[in-house]
Amino acid sequence: MAVKLRLKRMGSKQRPFYRIVAADSRSPRDGRFIEVVGTYQPIYKENNVTVDEEKTLKWLNNGAIPTDTVRNLLSKAGIWAKYKNAEPKKETKKEEKPAAKKTTAKKTTKKEA
Repeated sequence: MAVKLRLKRMGSKQRPFYRIVAADSRSPRDGRFIEVVGTYQPIYKENNVTVDEEKTLKWLNNGAIPTDTVRNLLSKAGIWAKYKNAEPKKETKKEEKPAAKKTTAKKTTKKEA
């Protein structure tokens, strides 16, 4: 099951309000979700993003993939930087294995005289 952090639209016409949710990627936009992580209110100019940092980091560490919009909101809240800094560094060096030596066996043939 692929989990995504994405927006779920709520509110009335012309008054959008979004919840940031962890949901299965196959479920519809406003459909079933696993957990509410935060809210986003685009109408307000200040304090329009509220995110539970602990829940968000838990989902990100468990492999949830945020959508582009949610990643931008997490960046504004400062959570995306904390996640990237805490992420374990992967080693890029590949260990070189010694090349196997090729041995050629000579075939002996008997010549008849």
